[in-house]
Amino acid sequence: MSNDPHISSRRRFLQRSLSLIPLAAAGGTLLTQGAQATVVKSEAVTEQYVASFFNDDEWRTVIALTDRLIPEDEMGPGAVSEGVPIYIDKQLELPYGYGHLWYMQGPFAEAVPELGYQSPLVPRETWRRGIRALNQWCQGQYNTVFASLSPAIADSILQQLEEGSLNFSDISGKLFFTQVLENTKEGYLADPIHGGNQTLASWKLIGYPGARADYPQVLDHPNQTYPLGPVSISGKRTL
Repeated sequence: MSNDPHISSRRRFLQRSLSLIPLAAAGGTLLTQGAQATVVKSEAVTEQYVASFFNDDEWRTVIALTDRLIPEDEMGPGAVSEGVPIYIDKQLELPYGYGHLWYMQGPFAEAVPELGYQSPLVPRETWRRGIRALNQWCQGQYNTVFASLSPAIADSILQQLEEGSLNFSDISGKLFFTQVLENTKEGYLADPIHGGNQTLASWKLIGYPGARADYPQVLDHPNQTYPLGPVSISGKRTL
């Protein structure tokens, strides 16, 4: 296993994110291929996309945020080239973005995660308020917006948001970070039909076979790498 901290960090991120994929659909064969996978850099599909929900300034921030959370590295393409910002923009125009999938009536209170979502803000509002507050704070501290900061400073700000040590007047920094991180992971690991994971890079990295019809030929060989590449719902596949 590589000792490169960036590769190890990326691998741990994807391993922690496997809970987003139904394990039953994987036939018990998800475990090993990722560390050795060779991933070809994809075209930057995000550059060709015109956002529907985000305005231009917000869109640059979304790209910068997702790029720092999953940057391109030796393990393969990052969030931006795989279309994760596109996934997020599309989701915010669906019932999910408006909070129609949840109970959104008060009272709202601080509570453990087991009691469900407690913020009065739906995802669209969380993103919009969070981006506005983040850029205003960066202007005050660094005289520029988040998208123009160096990677080191941007990462430091994200760490402060994650830890809850950086907050804004109209939104919790931690709430905003959680929204950004969850949507970024979802987009990177989702089926390409939703906008992200356009070259199936994340599935190939973790050895997930995708939407193949069945797995009877491998059920008698547990703990062995699945021999075929992933296939998306639309039939897209890797070599």
